[in-house]
Amino acid sequence: MQFPAEPFRIKVVEPLKITSREEREKLIKEAGYNIFMIPADSIYIDLLTDSGTSAMSDNQWAGLMLGDESYAGSKNYYHFEETVRHIFGFKNVIPTHQGRVAENLLFSNILKEGDVVPNNIHFDTTRANVEYHKAQAIDCVIDEGMDPQNLHPFKGNMDIDKLEAAIQKYGKDRVPIILLTVTNNSGGGQPVSMQNIREVSAVAKKHGIPFFFDACRFAENCYFIKEREDGYQDKTILEIAQEMFSYADGCTMSAKKDGLVNIGGFLAMNDDEWAQRITNMLILIEGFKTYGGLAGRDLEAIARGLKEVLDENYLRFRINQTRFLGEMLDKEGVPIVKPVGGHAVYVDARRFLPHIPPEQFPGQALVVELFIRAGIRSVEIGSLMMAKKDPQTGKMIPPKLELVRLAIPRRVYTNMHMQYVAEAIIEIHREREKLKGFAIEYEADFLRHFTARLKPIA
Repeated sequence: MQFPAEPFRIKVVEPLKITSREEREKLIKEAGYNIFMIPADSIYIDLLTDSGTSAMSDNQWAGLMLGDESYAGSKNYYHFEETVRHIFGFKNVIPTHQGRVAENLLFSNILKEGDVVPNNIHFDTTRANVEYHKAQAIDCVIDEGMDPQNLHPFKGNMDIDKLEAAIQKYGKDRVPIILLTVTNNSGGGQPVSMQNIREVSAVAKKHGIPFFFDACRFAENCYFIKEREDGYQDKTILEIAQEMFSYADGCTMSAKKDGLVNIGGFLAMNDDEWAQRITNMLILIEGFKTYGGLAGRDLEAIARGLKEVLDENYLRFRINQTRFLGEMLDKEGVPIVKPVGGHAVYVDARRFLPHIPPEQFPGQALVVELFIRAGIRSVEIGSLMMAKKDPQTGKMIPPKLELVRLAIPRRVYTNMHMQYVAEAIIEIHREREKLKGFAIEYEADFLRHFTARLKPIA
């Protein structure tokens, strides 16, 4: 079978509320046409994010009952530390309550005003944490990664020439770290090849710059390497992960993705000095170094989830469920980012709604319509989330990609749910000329898409 059935049985079910179109129209208007402001119990299928929305296994739930809530030295921390070291290989393991805190702790300790941080493509919180410290976030993804129709198997790869050019332009003293996001979320959930990882590592070593992963979807990236890269077909996911991390100096991790948990993250690194400084700040703002803002039971769930995510049967279903949704849309002419990524299907809103210009947020128009028509929540990754302000003119510069992400929670929805999502989007696509754009009524200085209020353009 091209798309295998779920490799699990359903033990517990959660009823889903079905609202009327009239109710949804009222809700989205009251929310300022911002999908983040909709109460979750009014959503039928929630594809807003795959972060913290996974269904935990019976083994993880059993682990919760073994939570050691000691303030210092919890046994769950040592299980967590042992697991992270085994998979990731880094010496120092620092727990945090989620990934953006790991980013903030790292950047607070290594960035200064005027620094530059290259990445393949920074995601929203990473970019915001860099810019909050008055540093510059630079995207160095390969050109194929910005072409939604290009079928390059590793569109998340970093362009080595762009990376070298950035280091030459700004000087290595202004580049305190090189990041690589696996898989590349903002570019369509696209993977990074092992060859490219080795090349980035070589550049970092040549210039004496630390090299870190944003590793929140590391297992999905490893599955793509096994599936698409020569020489890895007979390796286990664990072996691929261990090799991948051997080329780096550390990582940030939101365990809410490939940790298969609802809360938690960590920083891991080999540098003892960085680890000590970060740990001191952790104690100040998050908690003692053996819990880092998490309960012991949550640390235990992460340790078990990091082992479960390496299961190839799970990953095969996970990747193919996403592919199943993407191929249903593609077959009916809905423009999507191809090849389909690991954790989400990305609709190309620029081609879906060519009559709506970027300054009127075509992606948000699709997000709103999808909720009104079908009760499905998705998220815009385009001009609302990613546009930059021109320092000279003050005008917003739209990103190269205008996308709507359909992020699929892990082990939550069946393939019948995916079919419902596909049918709803196909129906909208057939009547797409009716959709109108939006204007902003309120926006915050950072991460505006979370709290912005919008109004329809007549």
